[in-house]
Amino acid sequence: MTSTLSIAFRHPVVRLSMIAIFLFGFTGAATAPYQSVIGITELGLSNGIYSIMIFAAAAVNVIVSLWVGILADRIGNYRILLMTVMSFGILGYGLVYAVPVPASFVFCTLVMLPVYNAMTSLLFANVRAIANMEGGRDAAAINSGVRAAISVAWVLVPGLVALVLAGRGSMLPAYLLACLGCIANLALVFFKLPATDGPPPAKNHRHSFVASFGEVLAPNVFARLMAVSLITSTLHVNAAVQPLIITGAAGGTLTDIGVVVGIVAFLEVVFIFIWARIQVHMRAVTALAISAGLYAVYLTLLGLASAPWHVYALTLLSAFAASALISIPITYIQDLISDRPGLGSSLISVNLFLSGGISAILFAIGTRFSDYSGTSMLGALAGVTGLGLMLFLDGRNGGVHRHR
Repeated sequence: MTSTLSIAFRHPVVRLSMIAIFLFGFTGAATAPYQSVIGITELGLSNGIYSIMIFAAAAVNVIVSLWVGILADRIGNYRILLMTVMSFGILGYGLVYAVPVPASFVFCTLVMLPVYNAMTSLLFANVRAIANMEGGRDAAAINSGVRAAISVAWVLVPGLVALVLAGRGSMLPAYLLACLGCIANLALVFFKLPATDGPPPAKNHRHSFVASFGEVLAPNVFARLMAVSLITSTLHVNAAVQPLIITGAAGGTLTDIGVVVGIVAFLEVVFIFIWARIQVHMRAVTALAISAGLYAVYLTLLGLASAPWHVYALTLLSAFAASALISIPITYIQDLISDRPGLGSSLISVNLFLSGGISAILFAIGTRFSDYSGTSMLGALAGVTGLGLMLFLDGRNGGVHRHR
């Protein structure tokens, strides 16, 4: 852990990026747990409209992330783009809090906040550009350090926000806290982040929007993206079925859900750094394959759980494998288009969209023909399928085939 942190903190821009990604995680962790409550319960949206809105917002985020990533490669200046998307966050969160009506909530969720969420890709592109300038040797450690900052936010913030807002009749102040977090982040970037770390790249044909989208859809890139999306869809499946299994087949309570989630979140922060050390001596494909296999085993055992202690006993395995699945794919995905930090990092959002869609399909099929336990096992099968596809594509050539 110490070695990973020392690598991540070595460069001042990476240190700033870690703080910025923590503040970004703060805004998400402060609002995401309460978004559905605010939209449906407090503002009166129907379940159907809310579901459509969430899907549309995810699609908008993918499009914006790709566009911003391409633009970042064209101009070579992450500072301007970061401040721009942060401004969307300030306006989006602030408008929901200041004007709490369905129209403002829908507009901000569909337009303002998806643009703000492109910040993830920009920050990882920024640190990847730094790693590339230093030879790329420390990319995994840097990514792990930055990714851990998000996890720390999700460990600390939801409980603190719940404590601050306890006893209030509305959860809308969570959006005010997120707005303040965006303002702090904007000030950090404006006053501390250098304008650029190097000259902008040549604006050749490859950096055009059409050519860039063509690179994303190239078979050797998209097939690998689908493989890793199948693997990471297991995280979404677990998020959907674990609480239902705990309170259903395992016979647990709502308290058990909170305790299990808290334990896993805490352990994930620790294990992210352990996996970063492991990757020093292991290819990303190998590490991803091991973690995908372990998580498939976990989902299978979760599907067999029949008592609360079964789920508690699985927390160590779950956290160890999950910590790899939320950190290692970042490096793997960026390596698909390694010489385009902006475009390569925007694939992170594409992966989130694809894996979320796959998990929704798996949940629908699993609950239609089985129960929540069976759905957990179906998720394990999807993970194994993605693992097999990844090994077929990259298991024999010693690493990711980089598209140039």
